[in-house]
Amino acid sequence: MTIGINSTPSILRVRHVTARLGISRSAIYDWMDPKSPRYDSTFPKPIRLGRASIGWLSTDVEAFIELRIALRDGQ
Repeated sequence: MTIGINSTPSILRVRHVTARLGISRSAIYDWMDPKSPRYDSTFPKPIRLGRASIGWLSTDVEAFIELRIALRDGQ
């Protein structure tokens, strides 16, 4: 993945990802769980921040949104 000149990656916690995507916390964990019927292999992999905390790169979340838009538009 390439990062644009004006794009500075940051780490988003789950509450920011849910707000950005407009989905619930449980939907995120369903998308991450290969055993879930709602599993989505295109959803960004989280980064471990500590023993019990994870986050996502903002650039990965934005790329996921762009992919969803492209799929909707048939590109």
